[in-house]
Amino acid sequence: MTFTAPPRTAAWRHLDARDGFEVTYFRPSDDGLLIEGCTTAVEEGQTWIVGYSIELDASWTTRSARITGRSASGTRHTVLEADGAGHWRVDDTPAPHLDGCLDVDLESSAMTNAFPAHRMGLRAGEKSAAPAAYVRATDLAVERLEQDYVRVADEGSRQRYDYSAPVFDFACRLVYDESGLVLDYPEIAVRVA
Repeated sequence: MTFTAPPRTAAWRHLDARDGFEVTYFRPSDDGLLIEGCTTAVEEGQTWIVGYSIELDASWTTRSARITGRSASGTRHTVLEADGAGHWRVDDTPAPHLDGCLDVDLESSAMTNAFPAHRMGLRAGEKSAAPAAYVRATDLAVERLEQDYVRVADEGSRQRYDYSAPVFDFACRLVYDESGLVLDYPEIAVRVA
């Protein structure tokens, strides 16, 4: 089962790990999809805002991400550019530690977990590694994040994946809607629109 086109907009309420909200807008582009959004949150007593503009190609592989973060310590900007074959530049500097990553994953965003599910096209029972260029919420530091997705049996029209990120000792079951956006991200966020 493939996903339908994303809606024009979607929103998530962030839970447990932080108190916040994320709103995203989707717009088809000539080569794929442009996604613009913003997350605002309070985490461990600190407030922050992360705004983003992410360009994906037709296969949902990240081609660029322009990210702005704001907190009490000031405003930061970072730009990630990818060639679609797993090579990246961060703020116009080669980033070999990200070699092999095809997705950007924003710590502040539930939406970016849609990218691997769309791109990989797994069938029930199949597993795939999906390392990502992981951008931290508070300082926009860019790290490599090793993560795995295992597609399990669908629940009606909803695809489900067992997700794990060993570096955080975190695993959960992600549930996606018909357009491939996360509905339930346990301990992180829930879709509200």
